[in-house]
Amino acid sequence: MKITKLHQAPKVPYNLDGHIIARASCVEIVHLTLKPGQQIAKHINPNDVFFFVLEGKSMIETDDERALVQKDQCIFVEGGTNRGFDNISVSDFKVMVIKLQQ
Repeated sequence: MKITKLHQAPKVPYNLDGHIIARASCVEIVHLTLKPGQQIAKHINPNDVFFFVLEGKSMIETDDERALVQKDQCIFVEGGTNRGFDNISVSDFKVMVIKLQQ
């Protein structure tokens, strides 16, 4: 068994409030917080990704869709899809990113 405390987990290698809380050969799990007004520009990731919203709400956008997502929702985005987030709310947006490794 391995227990990881959020703020002791390694930071993501980007200028974001994100921590890699678990990593295995087939998956990486990241806890990510966006402050109000903070964005993650659309980008392509080769991996399939699940986003589980823990707190707050944000817009998620792909090349084909734009949707408001909020607490207790799970979003699946296929690998190779352009995706980005925009925290349009007045509170923090916290999301668990579950990235399936190829």
